[in-house]
Parts: sequence; structure tokens; C-alpha cells
Amino acid sequence: MVDMSATLIHHGHIRLIKNAKKYGDVIIGLTTDKQIRKFKGYSPELSFKYRKEILSEIKGVKKVAPSDWLITQKYLDKHKIDILISGGDYRDRKFKTKTINFKRTKAISSTILRKKASRILKKKYEK
Repeated sequence: MVDMSATLIHHGHIRLIKNAKKYGDVIIGLTTDKQIRKFKGYSPELSFKYRKEILSEIKGVKKVAPSDWLITQKYLDKHKIDILISGGDYRDRKFKTKTINFKRTKAISSTILRKKASRILKKKYEK
């Protein structure tokens, strides 16, 4: 399983999924809109429905399952997960399920994209 929010899907997400495919079919634990609002404080640009639709179409993705912001061992057990794969920012989490953390893709995140879009719009409307 790869767990992600993927509020703005980008090449860093694709690279993480490609790395995960080396271990078999991929299940994505996708953070729900409600959990994003609760933990990040905003509504995602793409709703869960559309993020799920996009991610489901990626080769090697077997299933996209709704998840909470914080993955638990109970959730991993429920979905019969053998390996949890995450970006490097989650290396401190401890589970009895095997975990693998890959380095984040340099200079990209949904937050970076969101800030860039905001700057572009601000410049556009300042004129």
C-alpha cells in the first residue's frame, strides 16, 4: 500500500507509485476530503472522487481505498497490507507491517504547486 493525499497529483506521486510497483500490485490508501479538511485545514482542489478516478487509471494500481490522515495498524490489517510504502517524510512511523520509505521527489509537492498557482493568480490580478 502507498498512502497519500494527492490533493494535486504530480510526478512525485507517480514516481512513488512506480517504486511501489516493484513490490507487486499497488493499493493506494487515499486520504478522504473530510480528513484533509480536518488535518490540513482546507478543501482539496480535486475531490476524493476525482483523485480516486485518476489514481485508479495508473498502470499497476489495483485498488484505491479511502483512508484517514493517519494510517493505523488496524487499517493495514483490515486491508491485508504486507508492505506500507511512503515518502521519506513518514520514516518515523512504526508498524508491525513492513514499511519502506522513498526519498521525496526534489522540489515538488502539492503545497509547492498550490503556492505557485497562488503567486501566478496574484500577479495576474494585480495588474
